[in-house]
Amino acid sequence: MVISDSVLFVAGMVINLIFSLIIVRGIYYPHRRAQDYVFTFMAFSVVVYLIMGLFTSVELSIGAGFGLFALFSVLRYRTDTVPIREMTYLFVIIALPILNSILFGSGQYVNMVLSNLMIILVLWILEKKWGFRYEQCKLVRYERIELVRADMRDELIADIRDRTGLPVTKVEVIEMDYLRDSADLMISYDENAPLVPKDPSLVSPLQNNPDQLPSIGITGQ
Repeated sequence: MVISDSVLFVAGMVINLIFSLIIVRGIYYPHRRAQDYVFTFMAFSVVVYLIMGLFTSVELSIGAGFGLFALFSVLRYRTDTVPIREMTYLFVIIALPILNSILFGSGQYVNMVLSNLMIILVLWILEKKWGFRYEQCKLVRYERIELVRADMRDELIADIRDRTGLPVTKVEVIEMDYLRDSADLMISYDENAPLVPKDPSLVSPLQNNPDQLPSIGITGQ
């Protein structure tokens, strides 16, 4: 029995939609529950596959695929800055329907399924952070400027750990403001390490006068 082109087109679109849902709902959504990005990813997946499905020639499909990548490489969201993780998922969601359309259209069904499963496996492993230890960074405004000295780095890190409870491993001075007696610091910490308990030995004598107590403000990501 000969299967019509319309049935094959719909079947390919459904398969692409299933794999896209696995990536967006099963891998991305549990870690980043952002409605706008979920909407964008699914819309891109469906629309790109539909566009690719209009081309019956493999050569035209490949050319259109590179054209879409060139278009989206210069595309900028003016209303908000897209984080690098979301941009990576967007790239994957754009590449997936192009790959599926070309492989499905040329009858390479096994290669299509294997390629999709490999992409899903890699994304899942990366999100599970197996074999990796990541550091998070935050930009903070620090007011005990007397500790922002090269010979007091250990005291500075200990004080920031005590104030924030974060297992800080590194501190980088971004900017110092002597007029306001403050400094902008970029702190790095291991996100998998346990929080640092309060150390009574680091309590400042100024705690007897809360109005004079120096503070630390987290201003970054």
